[in-house]
Amino acid sequence: MNCTLHKSNRFQISNVTNTLATLTRRTYAFPAAAPPIHQVFNRRTKWLQKERAAADVESSRVADYLKDEVAIRLCERLLDIKRRYPKVLDLGANSCNIARALTRENPDLDSVAPATEPIAARIDHLHAVDSSHALLHRDADLEFNHHINLTREVLFDEETLPFEANTFDLVLSSSSMHWINDLPGVLAQINNVLKPDCAFMGAMFGGDTLFELRTSLQLAEQERRGGISPHVSPLADVRDVGGLLQKAGFKMLTVDIDDIIVDYPDSFALMQDLQAMGESNAVLGREMGAIHKDVLLANDAIYRALHGNPDGTIPATFRLIYMIGWKESKDQAQPLPRGSGDINLKDLLENK
Repeated sequence: MNCTLHKSNRFQISNVTNTLATLTRRTYAFPAAAPPIHQVFNRRTKWLQKERAAADVESSRVADYLKDEVAIRLCERLLDIKRRYPKVLDLGANSCNIARALTRENPDLDSVAPATEPIAARIDHLHAVDSSHALLHRDADLEFNHHINLTREVLFDEETLPFEANTFDLVLSSSSMHWINDLPGVLAQINNVLKPDCAFMGAMFGGDTLFELRTSLQLAEQERRGGISPHVSPLADVRDVGGLLQKAGFKMLTVDIDDIIVDYPDSFALMQDLQAMGESNAVLGREMGAIHKDVLLANDAIYRALHGNPDGTIPATFRLIYMIGWKESKDQAQPLPRGSGDINLKDLLENK
């Protein structure tokens, strides 16, 4: 009898101990696999802007002068690389401005030859992707499509690339990456889809782009409304791009800038062209609705007073950041160790 009671008491004590252990068990918080992405741009708003811009085909084509010029300048960098590209990705293709640039006749104006073949002759297949179906297919019936093997694909999210690793021999991106929220993540994905010892070439608006419009709008809104709201998107600085490329795993980096200055009759014409390009403001937290008329009138007057040209027009500066990075390969040329040089640069400069 005593033995049975002893077993029962021990069983009860054991249950109480297990219950207390359960109640006093500590829990721990674990960090996420990746840091949260800071959202700057509303991607759906940008998609709507592109769709609406492409719906007015003629106005959209007229306003493509800037993106066409940027694509041409980007593709000219391929003239210095004597390679053939079996499979090329055009990320954020817009209206396929890069495809048009690749099919231009006599692209090498510095060549001694009387005529040079289009860069597209060295490309077997170009895969153009964009989030906007209307803009991507806007010019599908134009002549340049017959001079390049081109496939168009609509991506729901340009910040997530649905391609296998080591797929492309070249990745190009023109006038679209300035709308990316997770730029480091996208650059890492580009590096992943590239084959070893293959290049990424990109051009994006950055730095002081539209600084004239930015300053005049801020002053006009401060004067008329007593405060300011973001009307021009924040942009990456050229000093940051090299670090982002290096962090994404690219080697042999080249980063440079180029300013394109376009003259407009007034600030209203500038804003109209930006809208036709699909480049209107898409910042999260922006003030919804159109800018007040009195602010626009004040902006035009301030723009002319601060930045106007002598002939009555106004300049708009578009700063382009061009970047080139190569995916690492064991067969890639490597820099010599620091301090291993045999020639003193000082002696070369003194003897020049």
